[in-house]
Amino acid sequence: MRVISLKLLRDFWQRYPDAERPLRQWYKTTIQARWSSLQDARRAYPHADGVQTENGETLIVFNIGGNKYRLIARIRYDCQLINVRAVLTHRQYADGNWRD
Repeated sequence: MRVISLKLLRDFWQRYPDAERPLRQWYKTTIQARWSSLQDARRAYPHADGVQTENGETLIVFNIGGNKYRLIARIRYDCQLINVRAVLTHRQYADGNWRD
């Protein structure tokens, strides 16, 4: 898989240093992956969930750092592309503003 963008991950772990290690691990895992469905992603991240946005788009939510953080991404399985939309604290995720 190709991941866009590592910059979002870096920006997040600069604000939350304890997130660096699990985000780097997520990145390493995903760039080595060949997923063709959410079920494939769940083999590596069993608690990954597909979530519908208000405009009908399906995003995948990964629990990161022992469920402390959430990484939200759009996955194009046909192109082997992951577009990271947001990395949030659990509280920011619960607020739900990311769904807009």
